[in-house]
Amino acid sequence: MPPLRELVIEGDFYTMGVQHGQAYADDIRELTAERIQLCTETAWTGRELTRQQVLDLAAECIPHNDAYAPELMQELRGIAHATKLSLEEVLITNGFTDFVDTIYNANALPVHQPAYSHTDCTTFMVSGRTTIEGHSFIGQTWDMHATATPFVILLRGKPNNAPNFLTLTVAGCIGMIGMNDAGIAVGINNLMGADGKPGVMWNLVIRKILMQTNIQDALACIIDAELAGGHNYVLMDADGNGYGIEAMSSVKRVQPLKAEQYAHANRCLYPQTSAVERDLDDSTVDDSDIRRSRALELLTRRPITPDILKSITADRSDGVYSICSMSEPPFYSETCGAAIMRPATREFWAVWGLPNKNAYEAFRL
Repeated sequence: MPPLRELVIEGDFYTMGVQHGQAYADDIRELTAERIQLCTETAWTGRELTRQQVLDLAAECIPHNDAYAPELMQELRGIAHATKLSLEEVLITNGFTDFVDTIYNANALPVHQPAYSHTDCTTFMVSGRTTIEGHSFIGQTWDMHATATPFVILLRGKPNNAPNFLTLTVAGCIGMIGMNDAGIAVGINNLMGADGKPGVMWNLVIRKILMQTNIQDALACIIDAELAGGHNYVLMDADGNGYGIEAMSSVKRVQPLKAEQYAHANRCLYPQTSAVERDLDDSTVDDSDIRRSRALELLTRRPITPDILKSITADRSDGVYSICSMSEPPFYSETCGAAIMRPATREFWAVWGLPNKNAYEAFRL
């Protein structure tokens, strides 16, 4: 892949959205069209909806997001204005995996069990006790349908009256994996909820977290959100305090980082959240469990360094169940990028595309 595209956006939130939309208008319109089409397909959502039904359901989500993060919704409106898309379309592009959960649980039981269930992000955290410098790390692979890879970008945000931030994301999406200049860092991996509902999209949660200056306020951004769908959030501050949060639409489970290493993949680990998870087939369970186990094994190396963490994101030890996921039938999901962050030093390493075939680049706040 070529060097990761970096876009600087600054000013008030609406202006930042306009800047983002103007810079990548064609990309945003292309990705939006694809994601709305996927939302109409039973393979992704279990329900066969028309395009208008999908947009109508997105419209039900708008008041929840406006109430949760009005500034960030202005940013989405700026993107919509610059790209000549509707706010509903831009919201779907941002919250796609949450919105899939919303559709899955809409009105009645799904007509079919969705065929697509392999969304293979692997997240991890390590405490400062594992490093020579005493600084903790947080990172992940970001896996999605392989056609999302060309849209990966890095946003460097300089908002008025809020911390500056970096986020690895895709064109049109206001944030996915990020860190701010207060040393608050956050990542995610998808969970497949059966309890989705019109609600707050996960990308607004990410960016609201990046507006905070302490980890308790950042944690509250997750706990207080009426979520549209399920994700596991990993959260860390500059002092090495960390949390893993399985956050479903109807229930959340918070786990403080106590061990020297933590890893998570794509299924719930606790009874409260498992109770509202979709039924997962054996292959999906194996995929998640094998990646998580491999990550935990590799995280036992000492001392942990950025290069070790980069190698973990590139690991292909387990074939189709590897941490670094290759686009293969029948799901054609792949690792579209990855990020590693050291909040204490505000260092951010990111790679565009497969980590086993592309080089990380270094950024800093």
